[in-house]
Amino acid sequence: MPLPKRINKSEQQLSLLPGPVQVIAVTGGKGGVGKTTVSINLACAMSAAGKRVLLLDGDMGLANVDVLLGLTPKHTLAQVLDGSCSLDEVVVEAKSGFHVVPGASGIARLANMSAQEHLHIVQAFSSLARRLDVMIVDTAAGIANSVLQFSQAAQSVLVVVCDEPASITDAYALIKVLSRQHGVRQFQVLSNQCTKAGEGLNLFRKLERVTNQFLDVSLSYAGEVPQDPYLKRSIREQRPVTEAYPVSPSAQAFRKLAIQANHWPVPDSPRGNLEFFVERLTKRSTVQLEVVQ
Repeated sequence: MPLPKRINKSEQQLSLLPGPVQVIAVTGGKGGVGKTTVSINLACAMSAAGKRVLLLDGDMGLANVDVLLGLTPKHTLAQVLDGSCSLDEVVVEAKSGFHVVPGASGIARLANMSAQEHLHIVQAFSSLARRLDVMIVDTAAGIANSVLQFSQAAQSVLVVVCDEPASITDAYALIKVLSRQHGVRQFQVLSNQCTKAGEGLNLFRKLERVTNQFLDVSLSYAGEVPQDPYLKRSIREQRPVTEAYPVSPSAQAFRKLAIQANHWPVPDSPRGNLEFFVERLTKRSTVQLEVVQ
């Protein structure tokens, strides 16, 4: 007969805490490559697959996730920063089933937040009470503080590129800064708005050739999303294409991306207090069961 097990106090406390969360930062360097559309549809596809998903609008000055989803939030991250409400009070549920932390739009102060203020937002997620499997961060364009802080704080960085010279150049610049100044070494690359099959892989190889020559990083090809009239229609309808037109080419591509994301490698250990949900990463491996002899 197996011996009964006694759970120690630390194990009891841990069982009450939400579990580890996979955090994915969706970025790209250049504006207009489709980061927000990718973020929304990835969140919808992962939610439809049974994941508990939270989407953070990380574009602090020009947030638009709520607009693209037809949401009218009562609070935004601006109220979290000034202390007038908690992060849990800001979270709203999208019709597709995942949850959203809306950013603020048109507030100049938020567009120019300091690194310390961004760190405050990252650390605020440690007190989030709800249970999550995945958090997706839709970052702003460029290499501003918010982009660098949120990308550094994520476990996986998904770089979105399209077939424009400026897109490849800006993606390289972002990868260079994140790797050399913030210690991020692994990147997933998604080719968006592709006009023909195979174009995405060619774009990836262009970027990989340059990074292999000048940077100490590892790029992985996350796939391609085709140009799709159904995707444009879904944006006008303020609905994710994976829900509105599930058999469309772009919807199928986003579902494939969601499956791949389950297998993306994560860092072996936390990089420090700059990571989202860092306490859940450090505590998950420290508790052991006590066995009554």
